Amino acid sequence: MRTRTIAAATIAAAFLLSLTACSSDNGATVTKSDAKPEPAATTSSAAPEPKQQTTFIVGETADIKDKPNNITFSAAVIAYTQPVKGPQPPGDELGGDAWATAEIKVCNTGATTFTVSQFPWSLAYEDGTRVEVTGLNGGDLPKPEFPTDDVSVKPDRCVRGKIPFPVQSSTRPQYIVYAPDAIDEPLEWAVPAT
Repeated sequence: MRTRTIAAATIAAAFLLSLTACSSDNGATVTKSDAKPEPAATTSSAAPEPKQQTTFIVGETADIKDKPNNITFSAAVIAYTQPVKGPQPPGDELGGDAWATAEIKVCNTGATTFTVSQFPWSLAYEDGTRVEVTGLNGGDLPKPEFPTDDVSVKPDRCVRGKIPFPVQSSTRPQYIVYAPDAIDEPLEWAVPAT
């Protein structure tokens, strides 16, 4: 009986020692593992997934799959125009002395309805500056307008229109950026020099 008690106490002590050896007085530390998981044994060799393309030129279409939400759609920047005729220049409160537009088209290529608006779109400049949408619509802004409020896009339907941006007339953005919640890395369309 005494031998079993000593053996049980020894096992319990070893277990506690292993727990305390792994703990830290400073709390948990999380690190990223650089180790690659071992591939599962298969009878056929699967090609690695291609790297996701995130940079496009104006006129190209990005095909997007949001697997967790079962949403498949495409997004395209059809044109970028600077300057454009519109209401009076945006002024200091909006940060620009001219208006520019990005003409956008988003299509639902899947079976699940989702919503779109102007707000995931912005302009990125070479110096790191970003210009966000103003949320303005109506009036003298260029037509057709891309919706400012969330608009549902049913399967096999598209939404197309122009998004106005207040810009400085002396500089052009480097990219038109699209960063909806459905994607991990923003997509960028290179703005042509003229």
